[in-house]
Amino acid sequence: MKAMQLQQPKPVADNPLRLVDTAVPQPGPGQIRLKVNVCGVCHTDLHTVEGELELPRRPIIPGHQIVGRVDALGAGAARHQVGERVGVAWVNWTCGNCDYCRRGLENLCPKARFTGLHADGGYAQYVVVDEKFAYPLPPIFDDAHAAPLLCAGIVGYRSLRLSGIQPGERLGLYGFGASAHLVIQVARHWECEVYVFTRSQAHREHARALGAVWAGGAEETPPALMDASVTFAPAGWIIPQALRHLRPGGAIAINAIHMSPIPEMPYQLIYGERTMRSVANFTRYDAAAFLRLAGDIPIRTDVEIFPLAEANNALQQMKASQIQGAAVLVIP
Repeated sequence: MKAMQLQQPKPVADNPLRLVDTAVPQPGPGQIRLKVNVCGVCHTDLHTVEGELELPRRPIIPGHQIVGRVDALGAGAARHQVGERVGVAWVNWTCGNCDYCRRGLENLCPKARFTGLHADGGYAQYVVVDEKFAYPLPPIFDDAHAAPLLCAGIVGYRSLRLSGIQPGERLGLYGFGASAHLVIQVARHWECEVYVFTRSQAHREHARALGAVWAGGAEETPPALMDASVTFAPAGWIIPQALRHLRPGGAIAINAIHMSPIPEMPYQLIYGERTMRSVANFTRYDAAAFLRLAGDIPIRTDVEIFPLAEANNALQQMKASQIQGAAVLVIP
């Protein structure tokens, strides 16, 4: 099969992914195999190929926003049928037995495996996954527009929940890429006032078009304090700025798997029972709840399409904030 494979982490400007021919994977017990139609491109993929995440194995095929059709079943797999369209996301497998899994926090499972990191991902013509970690997709979305829901959407939805935002409150979003352009639609569905902080003028215009009441830079002072905020940009310097814009008792959810250091800051910024919390992965409950909500709203995903062989280019454009919405690879 054709796949874009990472053999050695490098800056994305050096085109670290190579188009290769490799064996078609075979599903094991309890697994399904998908013929991949599309795969979304995520900032986590960028952290993977540039070596900011420790790689448990090499070579590895990145990609964890996968949409395809089931084309083979492993022994005992019965949850999905051959021909069914499903999505595969970042969380690839959890043990189900540890204290975190038993508490409903499988996103924190110490034995968890992740798609495109521990297991080959969707920058390829085929992928295998445990049948319990593949999700039916709302039929209202075609393949390309469904792909960003599977990470940008699901993890963004968990970030909203962990921020504690309530309907009608003021929400701050820092960074306006693939995840934020979906999160704002959920927040507007909940009748929240949304304030967007981003350096890109094109992204500010995009945010206003999706219902933001204000858009500016993180260093600018918005016209009101936020009740809750979500940060998407992996830049630690943004956190003190977000705290300055947060009311007492408010919370910031940090949606980043990798981030530059948060600078030393005065205690007064967090005093007043302000809260900061990281967002780590997601649970299958988050996935099922968000996908239902996405179909009900319905959310509009803005995508830019690239052929599989242009995966390096897609990552380069994403790093430069040149993608409007989400980048999606079409698999031949």
